[in-house]
Amino acid sequence: MCCLIPAFAPVSAAGSASPATLNVAANDSTELSKNQADYVCDGVDDHVEIQAALAALPEGGKVVLSEGTFNCAGVIAPAAGTTLSGQGPDATNLVFTHDGRISVDQENVTLDGFYVKGTGYSSGVKWLGVVTIRASHAQIHNITGTADTSIQAVYLLIHDPAVYAPTLEDIEFVGCKAVDTGTYGFLHNAWGSSNKVIKDVRYDNCQAINCGKYGAFNPWITGFDFAELNDIEGLRVTNCLAEGNLESGFHFEFDPTVKDAVLENCVSRNNGEKPYPTVPYKQSDMSTHYFGCGYYAPNADVTFKNCVAESNSLYGFYATNGGKLYDCVEKDTGAGKTDYTYRKPAGYYSIPSRSTDPALVLENCSSTNSHGYGLQVDLAKNIEIRNFELVNPAGIDGKGASLGGTNGQFGDASVDIHASGDQVETLVWAKNNQNVQYTGEIASDSPRAFLVEGGQNVQTADMKVAPAGE
Repeated sequence: MCCLIPAFAPVSAAGSASPATLNVAANDSTELSKNQADYVCDGVDDHVEIQAALAALPEGGKVVLSEGTFNCAGVIAPAAGTTLSGQGPDATNLVFTHDGRISVDQENVTLDGFYVKGTGYSSGVKWLGVVTIRASHAQIHNITGTADTSIQAVYLLIHDPAVYAPTLEDIEFVGCKAVDTGTYGFLHNAWGSSNKVIKDVRYDNCQAINCGKYGAFNPWITGFDFAELNDIEGLRVTNCLAEGNLESGFHFEFDPTVKDAVLENCVSRNNGEKPYPTVPYKQSDMSTHYFGCGYYAPNADVTFKNCVAESNSLYGFYATNGGKLYDCVEKDTGAGKTDYTYRKPAGYYSIPSRSTDPALVLENCSSTNSHGYGLQVDLAKNIEIRNFELVNPAGIDGKGASLGGTNGQFGDASVDIHASGDQVETLVWAKNNQNVQYTGEIASDSPRAFLVEGGQNVQTADMKVAPAGE
């Protein structure tokens, strides 16, 4: 009899009504883990035991889950100031069904070291996430997760005034992954019209891989979506990876206000897995809308430092109206697509880009083997391009880089570009430029390697064109 450990009977609580740490064992954990546990699950509705342990904690207390699988058919909601931890995402598994999920609705909650999977959600909770964060000062560490197509995200950070009215701020994701999902990996959003800004969010060493690969919650599944209906201020994303996602790897919607966002040492590759549209773009026809970006940051104060975009389907970097890119690398944009009739890829795309000063900065960036334009900037002014390296673009209609060529508006800019390659007749195309100074060098045997059409006050004296072998 003394070896049995009944559920809801914390044996370590004999000397204290609320111990600082409580252990919960899975039904399939080892006998040692069960013998050392305060709660032992039976493999059915395991969220009940986990929630009971959390409720028994004092503020600052911790529930530690054993190795094994916890089958959860309900909500786990940690109290303020508590921690829920496991033995690592390869050892501790939380499998959620029947609308089960983790809801972080209180401040100063920490989640650490387990795997989550969510399936079969009803319409009543489809707009939430398997891990939903709705309160400030949360730390989400070392979690790996997935979900099917029935819920909006694996990790959802959302301002919901019905749950938490203050500004949502100070949220940290470290070592978290969303893998092989039918939905968004990491999604920020906001409901209601007040306190829509989410502030001071940090991601470090996080990954979103194959989001939307196994079905799709909607046609716009991205790896990381930082600004959907919410505004955002003070975002830091470092050492993160987005790979193989249905749409963009890293994504900001056009309408939200984005301030002080920095992405550094990130990699975005093979994103935009869905097919190109087969008819022309039409604003009212959502089936013709297509992102296909490594990084999609229109109309946003976003700085990219030492970021890589590789083999994304339409654009490597899409940055306008405040984008600043330093030491960034683009390779093979448009790889895997062949029909460019209605979508024309570009390694760096900035249209329109004219509402701020500077509206776009590219410094020490490079484009290599783009399947379309290496660089495309139009409807633009107040542009600063410094030491841009353009290597062997396949080009569009024989043009490797287009500055004003799409619409004929490119002005008040300085462009220092170094270009080479033999796939196009014109490596750098400038059309109807106004007040633009060009410097740099082009290595090409084409007599039209640097083509200036029309414009006023276009200074090209310091732009050198030499044969490819020299």
